[in-house]
Amino acid sequence: MAGDNSTTDTHALGPQLSVADIVIITVYFALNLVVGIWSSCRASRNTVRGYFLAGRDMTWWPIGASLFASSEGSGLFIGLAGSGAAGGLAVAGFEWNATYVLLALAWVFVPIYVSSEIVTMPEYIQKRFGGQRIPMYLSVLSLLLSVFTKISIDLYAGAVFVHICLGWNFYLSTILMLVITALYTIAGGLAAVIYTDALQTLIMVVGAVILTVKAFNQIGGYEQLAAAYARAIPSRTVPNTTCHLPRADAMHMFRDPYTGDLPWTGMTFGLTIMATWYWCTDQVIVQRSLSARDLNHAKAGSILASYLKMLPMGLIVMPGMISRALFPDDVGCVVPSECLRACGAEIGCSNIAYPKLVMALMPIAQDSWKPLHSSASPTSVWPPHSFSANQSEGGFFYLLFHGANMKGGSLCLLGLAMNKKAPDAGPLSPAQGLRGLMIAVMMAALMSSLTSIFNSSSTLFTMDIWRRLRPRAGEWELLLVGRLVIVVLIGVSVAWIPILQGSNSGQLFIYMQSVTSSLAPPVTAIFILGIFWQRANEQGAFWGLMAGLAVGATRLVVEFLHPALPCGHADTRPAILSSFHYLHFAVALFTLTGAVVVAGSLLTPAPQRAQIQNLTWWTLAKDLPPGAKTGDIQAAQKHAFWARVCGFNAILLMCVNIFFYAYFA
Repeated sequence: MAGDNSTTDTHALGPQLSVADIVIITVYFALNLVVGIWSSCRASRNTVRGYFLAGRDMTWWPIGASLFASSEGSGLFIGLAGSGAAGGLAVAGFEWNATYVLLALAWVFVPIYVSSEIVTMPEYIQKRFGGQRIPMYLSVLSLLLSVFTKISIDLYAGAVFVHICLGWNFYLSTILMLVITALYTIAGGLAAVIYTDALQTLIMVVGAVILTVKAFNQIGGYEQLAAAYARAIPSRTVPNTTCHLPRADAMHMFRDPYTGDLPWTGMTFGLTIMATWYWCTDQVIVQRSLSARDLNHAKAGSILASYLKMLPMGLIVMPGMISRALFPDDVGCVVPSECLRACGAEIGCSNIAYPKLVMALMPIAQDSWKPLHSSASPTSVWPPHSFSANQSEGGFFYLLFHGANMKGGSLCLLGLAMNKKAPDAGPLSPAQGLRGLMIAVMMAALMSSLTSIFNSSSTLFTMDIWRRLRPRAGEWELLLVGRLVIVVLIGVSVAWIPILQGSNSGQLFIYMQSVTSSLAPPVTAIFILGIFWQRANEQGAFWGLMAGLAVGATRLVVEFLHPALPCGHADTRPAILSSFHYLHFAVALFTLTGAVVVAGSLLTPAPQRAQIQNLTWWTLAKDLPPGAKTGDIQAAQKHAFWARVCGFNAILLMCVNIFFYAYFA
């Protein structure tokens, strides 16, 4: 069964949602609007500082929740669970690695950013190195990546999800997503985004916990996970291959540096470089920390986000593995014809792991589904193998846009259907409302990501591009432009949707990890050297950035021209792809860029002392705690106490993180 990209199918899930489901979804949207409007009215929206940085008066808990929600889009729910289904636990390293980088953000990067009095990351680079070409390049690169990958894909995924689950017209669904997200983003600025992100975090965690508990119940508890996953072999396999077998190291975090799908060397060094770019230099993330009331709140926010980032291992990755154990013929398929039947993609279907689990364990009505641990084989329970795309009458057609498969999967429209009406459930039951809750969870993941990108992209354009075009622009003009940019971004993203919709292979998202490893390391190198090496100058930084861009873009083009092949095909890709893991490539690219920056800086004049004052770690002025300047001893003591609390929690957090790494190593 090939995936159908049409959006005109009238057999949507909407009519089969129970009253409890509809109530939960309605309450979710109402809460979003209430929180958004409340925070918009509460925030100071009439100044640049108030609109783009929430008046720099945000407390720690909304910052921490927003840091988590901004990074947990729907692609992460689908992609992490799919990667867990495909290869086991190691992919959780992408989440756990964030612990150390988030602490570096709060203890190292934020003090420098606050000291330099900047609003955007390119603005810091402009102050540190001078000139216009590096900050302009970084601004344009960030905007292009936001429009043509993040916004378009999230918007498309949300619209398809609403269209199928609620049965509304596709573009009407798109407008719904835009109205809800853009309304309070445009009106309230960063404060509205952060407070609604806090709400989304609560919904995502609660929904994911419920699904995880139900998933573990299906296999008999955590103790059975390794054995159940090891037995998850599809009934149809490709002869003389082993790609249908679950990985022998599936329960290990640290894997062989040469043969591992996620080598420990790459996950330790390469991932840290990429994570530093994302958590410490990307506008979407740093903007939240810059809104903190003081450094203690920024630190506490990072600690809260770090604790939350420990959760996806149990709430997303392990459920993905359970999904493969329950549905090996679909989630673990390797025969192209079987994968086409299951999800419409020949390369593999591990990315349907999470939605498959949601639809199987969150029934529409009471007794709709047989117990998955019954004598019937999991794959015979749902969906029936005899189902075809044209037999959806009276049933539901679940369509979801999913993320990147770590094995090289593809982005497609998934048709998962059941050709039999659910029996009458009678009175309302908790099970009915769980379907609505999981729909709200996916909507929360989508909307938190969209609002974050809208606000940060608006900030980048207004402060780094428009202000250079019109240096004398007043605050009223900058605020107006900031709001209009969101409208323009929405328009461009909607115009891009038909291109994504008609794309059979979805190249924009398949290689998202590879795109990051090809484009992020040079930016990381520039920031690291700019902060820690006073001798770094504009000439060295620019040519280092260009050298890194040339090498990274070359690999990226080669990877698009030579995509991964399905199971059973010989790997004929160039050695730079087949023998050089993208996480190792990130280390090499970072090193190359750093070497060029060092050489270029040493061959050209050193920056003036005034050019690095308060802009590097070694020239940072000591910030007096609140109360010290005014002689308020009590305020100074309170600040010192909470600084010690943050430091203790940071140490405790690292101990917890190291323990879990060691346990699963």
